Amino acid sequence: MGSLGFWRLARNDPDWIACVDPDGTEYRAEDLLARCNRVVHGLRDLGLQPGDGICGLVPNGVDGLILYLAALQAGWYYTPINWHLTGPEIGYIVADSEAKAFFVHERYAAEGARGADEAGLGPRRRFAFGEVPGFRGFDELVAGQPDTLPENRTNGATMHYTSGTTGRPKGVRRRLAGIDPDDSAELLTFLLSFFGFTPGPPNAHLVTSPNYHTAVTQFGGSALNMGHTLVYMDRWDAEEALRLIERYRVTNTHMVPTHFKRLISLPEDVRKRYDVSSMRWAIHAAAPCPVPLKQAMLDWWGDCIWEYYAATEGGGTIASPQDWREHPGTVGKAWPISELLIVDDDGNEVPRGTPGTIYMKMAGVSFEYKGDPEKTKANQLEDYFTVGDIGYLTEDGFLFLSDRKADMIISGGANIYPAEIENEILIHPKVADVAVFGIPDDEWGEQIKAVVEPAEGVPPGPELAEEILASLDGRLARMKWPKSFDFIEQMPREPNGKLLKRKLRDPYWKDRESAI
Repeated sequence: MGSLGFWRLARNDPDWIACVDPDGTEYRAEDLLARCNRVVHGLRDLGLQPGDGICGLVPNGVDGLILYLAALQAGWYYTPINWHLTGPEIGYIVADSEAKAFFVHERYAAEGARGADEAGLGPRRRFAFGEVPGFRGFDELVAGQPDTLPENRTNGATMHYTSGTTGRPKGVRRRLAGIDPDDSAELLTFLLSFFGFTPGPPNAHLVTSPNYHTAVTQFGGSALNMGHTLVYMDRWDAEEALRLIERYRVTNTHMVPTHFKRLISLPEDVRKRYDVSSMRWAIHAAAPCPVPLKQAMLDWWGDCIWEYYAATEGGGTIASPQDWREHPGTVGKAWPISELLIVDDDGNEVPRGTPGTIYMKMAGVSFEYKGDPEKTKANQLEDYFTVGDIGYLTEDGFLFLSDRKADMIISGGANIYPAEIENEILIHPKVADVAVFGIPDDEWGEQIKAVVEPAEGVPPGPELAEEILASLDGRLARMKWPKSFDFIEQMPREPNGKLLKRKLRDPYWKDRESAI
């Protein structure tokens, strides 16, 4: 141990540009180090101890990064909160995480204040970036505090809340190792080593999605701990992403297939306007990626498109560009420190090539859903866990995803995977986005419904539906064709690309005794 970790790197190279805010403001490592040190001193004066938690309701950028770095060197749990949540939902997380301090950006003042009230958090523990009524200014916390490295430093961790398909979100909490923060940070960079990342400038990492997502925090934080500059986007915009890649010679990023679709949909002259040759690791995950879409990205950006499959809870797979070219559609093989198990509904391992529920485990890593031992146990099979995805393994160990268990359609006794249908529809040039799910059918149990967001300038209606169906001929068995289409102006997706399918599906099931 001894060459990586933000605090070590910042002391060795104080002038390194550690991050660039969405407005273009650049921050030197020395400045970030001083600010995160002051936060630690200020919160310790408030009585925070190792093992305590802090929450942040902040946009992408330097403010959240300072909270993250402070927590990770003071032995605290840092929980970044989804800024699309309502006051009561925010309050639940603040209370459930037992946060001893809550930081809110003025952009989210109204719901942040409601959340603090809901959690019963006292005024001394509320801090604002900007103006938030009833909150103390962030400057008040750090005023007069030294910028020196705190004593008795010990590693902290992030505690992200899983969005979950049922019930309230749960915090994924890991036991703290009680080791030097830089050594802990260096250990966290193991994930990037699977992709072949190299440390130090002039590498730069483009943050394309909200930092409240586990993968965004992990990849961005790990890149920073390897000495890469973090370049933040405030919100996703395809052409802006290309501009930033060229401007900062970005070498790595983390994306989702929706980002790829938006990039590929740009006019060819716009795509050719920007130099993306600096990109070496464009990593994607979070949703199945249609084979032609990924192929188009590889043709454009070259062999820098890497894929993985993982979960907040730990464990996963990785597919290099070469792996994927040899096994189109795969999400890769298990990480060297991870194992996969595919089982049937009775928990028995299924033969290779047979779809089943995917269970994973990661060597030496355990977790609990905070305050919910029953949920922790329900999602486990011995020391493996599942998030409810369905897939199969090939004879040589490559994993292919079928769908989420919760999204599977059972029509006439046959299992139908919406992701497969969505992938085929999404590559239609007149389709910007699509969601497929089951709706009630008295004869078949469920029938297939497709909700389509037409591409810009394309009129919705029966003609478009017929054109989409015709394009499926010979590519998809007719039993998998949608029975009906709805059209929507904008698909309800989280900014990380995750489709909020329940919002579309629930109205069809509201009068039924039970949703399948």
